[in-house]
Amino acid sequence: MRSISKRFLWMLVVLAAGRLLTAHASMVGPDMLIRNTADEVLAIVKQDKELQAGHQKKVLALVEEKILPHFDFTRMTRLAVGKHWRSATPEQRRTLESEFRDLLVRTYTRAFTVYRDQQVEVKPLKMPGGAEEVTVKTVILKPGTPPVPVDYDLAKTPSGWKVFDVLIEGVSLVTSYRTTFGEQIQQSGIDGLIKTLEDKNRAAANTALQQAEPK
Repeated sequence: MRSISKRFLWMLVVLAAGRLLTAHASMVGPDMLIRNTADEVLAIVKQDKELQAGHQKKVLALVEEKILPHFDFTRMTRLAVGKHWRSATPEQRRTLESEFRDLLVRTYTRAFTVYRDQQVEVKPLKMPGGAEEVTVKTVILKPGTPPVPVDYDLAKTPSGWKVFDVLIEGVSLVTSYRTTFGEQIQQSGIDGLIKTLEDKNRAAANTALQQAEPK
């Protein structure tokens, strides 16, 4: 899963630094949601050295408050688990969603340490009237490095537009995890995948705790 996590780090630059007020989220288009979020987030991270250094409590608080409301984790988990979702029990589904969510959150916290004055260009969006799903195309720009395309698949929900997949340099986050999860399920079943995710999240939490302890 390491290569997936590395690609997922780029998502921070666009979506990790802020959010629109909840009252307005359902009233803006998906491209404006991404653009406004990016502008606010980048401003926050640029001014906060502790966030850039990966201060765990501050990062987790920022992620929980400003990032997670923009994602449909139920749909993302269902797509990542793929055909095996149908055979999962309700309890297994709830646990998979919770652990997958934690995995992505912890990936986000690591992403704060790679911020180095990136800029984000949001491409113009031509959205057909009544569209329920769209793709917002963005490009991450950093001096001295090639531009990185990051595309967001969003769906319209009663609470506004929500991200259900991200493509970094043409590679789908959901599809990448579906391959990894499918292999794990073939080897040890859905409970085996759950245990793998739990172990990874527990190890990451312990590492973060040790790093936060005073020397």
